Amino acid sequence: MDTPASWVLDCAADLRAAVSGMAIARGSRRSIRMASPRKIRLGVSMIGMGYHLAAWRHPQASAGGNMELQHAVRVTQAAERGLLDMAFLADGVGIRFNDVPKGALSHTCKNVQFEPLTLLSALAMVTNHVGLVATASTTYNEPYHIARKFASLDHISGGRAGWNVVTSATDMEAQNFGLVGAPPKTGRYDRAVEFVEVVKGLWDSWEDDAFIRDQASGLNYHPDKVHPLHHEGKHFRVAGPLNVQRTPQGRPIIVQAGASEDGRELAAATADVVYAAAQTLEDARAYYTDVKGRMAKYGREPGQLKIMPGIMAVPGRTRQEAQDSYQVLQDLVQPVVGLGALANYLGDLSDHDLDGPVPEPPAGARDHSRGQIFLEMARRGNLSIRQLYLSIAGGNGHRTVVGTPADIVDAMEEWFHGEAADGFNLLPPWLPGGLDDVVDQVIPEMQRRGLYRTAYEGRTLRENLGLDWPEHPAAARRRAAVAQALGSAAQ
Repeated sequence: MDTPASWVLDCAADLRAAVSGMAIARGSRRSIRMASPRKIRLGVSMIGMGYHLAAWRHPQASAGGNMELQHAVRVTQAAERGLLDMAFLADGVGIRFNDVPKGALSHTCKNVQFEPLTLLSALAMVTNHVGLVATASTTYNEPYHIARKFASLDHISGGRAGWNVVTSATDMEAQNFGLVGAPPKTGRYDRAVEFVEVVKGLWDSWEDDAFIRDQASGLNYHPDKVHPLHHEGKHFRVAGPLNVQRTPQGRPIIVQAGASEDGRELAAATADVVYAAAQTLEDARAYYTDVKGRMAKYGREPGQLKIMPGIMAVPGRTRQEAQDSYQVLQDLVQPVVGLGALANYLGDLSDHDLDGPVPEPPAGARDHSRGQIFLEMARRGNLSIRQLYLSIAGGNGHRTVVGTPADIVDAMEEWFHGEAADGFNLLPPWLPGGLDDVVDQVIPEMQRRGLYRTAYEGRTLRENLGLDWPEHPAAARRRAAVAQALGSAAQ
């Protein structure tokens, strides 16, 4: 039987008002962002004692800070004082620094660290605005575990959680899970694509207004607003629903750092933020253009992804002061540690003359994006082995800028306006001092130029990044159905 148009209009009235109000509110937020000048986004990599190979040996460092909660508290609170978007904890499920040559590992601090979700849950209690992002591998976890942990962190932090999606590539990690070596790259990324799909589906198990918790009637949630996943795929069978309600951000932010072909595709399809590595403006711009150019086939717009290359910024009141500050750490790099940093990508070079040229790497090394960056640095600068490991001792292949605050902001601004970056992931040479220097010296210069916020824009990480709310699929379908019904009735 045909439904009278008047009945459709009557039944849709309340929904139309709700949808209209929701659209106006969201449209207003979107238009405000579009009208505001584009700002540089900033995160900080707060792993361990800092990014420099000799960070733990800095005269002002706490040598055991990588296992001290108060050290992490100081770093995260410094990030919030600097109005940073996020504090980022890289992680691996095993020690990932090579003990090649023998003894390299015992001379670094890259050996022990807190499990990141546990640590970030604690840090959520002593911060209010800064985003809290952690790495979790799709290779040695199950989607339900990851969905539940990051949804919990998002609730605990009031909407500040982010998941850095990685596949585990080292044999050292594989051997902690009963394997001889890491799975092939193609298999890892194939699993990762489905893994992310399942996690996002689990995060949508409950609609935003599913829980009414009406004590008088005894109704806790609307039964028609829970959506079990019932996923059956190549790698996973997951029924759902997730036993955590939808999060304050709708879903946590997804971060990705892949530079390979598979990694770029995964980033274009799923990521909200990408941490990239590049040494030159040309390389950074090529990566930026390539990844954003892939997004359209996934129904996404370029603005839905923030690309943030890593940068080690070492400021000083003068260029000489900045160089002297950096040299303190450079002088503390032991050759065995420098060779260890290269070994993962270029093989064991301990039998070669440290002041001789960098030899061709063993077969397969060129397939790793970071190894390729190291090789290009060596060839471009005609570097010796010693010069190469000192060049990567700080940034590990990321860009390093040592100079005045103006020098550092000039470098950032060139990439930001040159379609090479939406922001940057700060890599402090040592913590917390290296981050304090940026917060106290560089950020005021960024603010003076109108490149950086003077206050947080919102409460959640998603709001501060300028990313739109992810509407629940069921709510989107109902809204579309109402719009279609209203359109038909008006004809």
